Amino acid sequence: MLELHEIVKHYRIGESEPVHAVDGVSLKVRKGELVALYGPSGSGKSTLLLLIAALLRPDSGSIVLDGHEISALSDQKAARYRLRELGFVRQTLNLTPGVSAVDNAALKLMGMGVRAREAREQVTPLMDTLGLEDRLHHRSDQLSMGERQRVMIARALSTDPKLVLADEPTGSLDSRRGQEVLELLAGVCRQRELTVVLVTHDPQAASYADRVLTLRDGQLRDDEPEPRLVSVDAS
Repeated sequence: MLELHEIVKHYRIGESEPVHAVDGVSLKVRKGELVALYGPSGSGKSTLLLLIAALLRPDSGSIVLDGHEISALSDQKAARYRLRELGFVRQTLNLTPGVSAVDNAALKLMGMGVRAREAREQVTPLMDTLGLEDRLHHRSDQLSMGERQRVMIARALSTDPKLVLADEPTGSLDSRRGQEVLELLAGVCRQRELTVVLVTHDPQAASYADRVLTLRDGQLRDDEPEPRLVSVDAS
């Protein structure tokens, strides 16, 4: 479903030695699988996610989604790919101030040309599933941090994407709210058989994955992350 072949991305800062942010990563993720890329800050996790999102281009290697190479898309086609085929859940809670939760969740659909009323109708069942049925018309400043992240998840999933990327989605939440958000994200994605790549430095977040891969110094390692903090039934 998602295939990475020998992906390389190096950065050079001034006259210093290049930083090997991603250094020869190959990876296959099956349809409906939730894979966690686990590792410390600076290990290359977020860079790898930006490459998959076609927000960065690799120095070499290829990224293929459903048989289509996305690593060399034009800027216009990359934007279309992110809008229609990709759901991206970030740590930053990028909600539009003064706008209702349901309208914030429907922004991607509206960006695809769906009329506002229809976009709201389409996204409302998803928000209900995420426990936001009583918060649809609340502004972003009236929502808790956990509720704001759930709105971001609803926005990411609103277009029925082929692939969901989650970049430290619980980084701004306390452990209890983080666990709630992870349970909802994993549950909805499994229900919809969505392919998910989650990057995290949190072993609790990694424990929700079907498969955990450790990324260190830009390379995938075979070693397992720290002992899991929670036990999750992935069936």
